[in-house]
Amino acid sequence: MAKITYIHHSGEKKIIEVENGLSVMEGAIQNNVPGIDADCGGSMACATCHVYVDEKWFNKLSKSEEGEQDMLDMAYEPKKNSRLSCQLIVSDELDGLVVTTPEKQT
Repeated sequence: MAKITYIHHSGEKKIIEVENGLSVMEGAIQNNVPGIDADCGGSMACATCHVYVDEKWFNKLSKSEEGEQDMLDMAYEPKKNSRLSCQLIVSDELDGLVVTTPEKQT
């Protein structure tokens, strides 16, 4: 399990232990984290699980693939540290990961 910190765009923080093998999105949905809608259920067919990854963690993650980049192009205010939380699989190496939700999801 890894502790993931979810920060709502308003500043409210929720630290949740997420089971290894689940996505950061699944951890958010299972724990009612506001700001991650996940309309497609994690099939990478929308961008409603868009998050901003804390800068110190961004380069520790696996690289995003072209399909994820295409979806992020449709996200609300994508930045260089944007990722789809459905594509971030939790492992012990992600213990302490910090993600922030955008002001809204598209």
